[in-house]
Amino acid sequence: MKSALFEIAAKRRSVYALGKDSPLDQGAIRSLVEEAVALSPSAFNSQSSRVLVMHGAPHVKLWEKILELIGAFAPDAEALAKTKAKIDGFKAAAGTICFFEDQATIRDMQARFALYKDVFPIWSLESAGMLQFLVWTALADKGVGASLQHYNPLIDEWLAAHAGLSPDWKLVAQMPYGSIKAPPDEKEKIPASERVRSIG
Repeated sequence: MKSALFEIAAKRRSVYALGKDSPLDQGAIRSLVEEAVALSPSAFNSQSSRVLVMHGAPHVKLWEKILELIGAFAPDAEALAKTKAKIDGFKAAAGTICFFEDQATIRDMQARFALYKDVFPIWSLESAGMLQFLVWTALADKGVGASLQHYNPLIDEWLAAHAGLSPDWKLVAQMPYGSIKAPPDEKEKIPASERVRSIG
């Protein structure tokens, strides 16, 4: 029997054609994120993940700033136009969920458990990935499209100042979300049997 969890997970895709009329309102999005944060595991129960949910004018400003900053690296007008089209697509979404890892928490865990000092940053990113997957999948289950973007560290300093965040919050990903205006393209998958081995 196929797991119900896997059936839900199969709905999660990178959706780039997003609109502002999200099936979930702002309050429901925040509640979903809060529940995901509460359920996500972390090494030694460190709970290092932090999240900023942006909608309305702050969401729009985020993507305008990203375009401003990344546009400076475009080699020519054609590349800039392609970048602008991509960013405009994210700006057209209903909002953006920004994921962070609290470096103060990681430093504290390193001090308390010195034997594992070198791996706490790695474990922190594992926790971040699990939270991102949980939020993304939960959104998909509710009919909300999303994708995972990485414009950090380009916007880290600006976002921290703009949103009044602790400098210890290290940005790891951005997830624009909204209504699904077009389905994602199909992707080729390597057969799972070629990626998994078992012994014993």
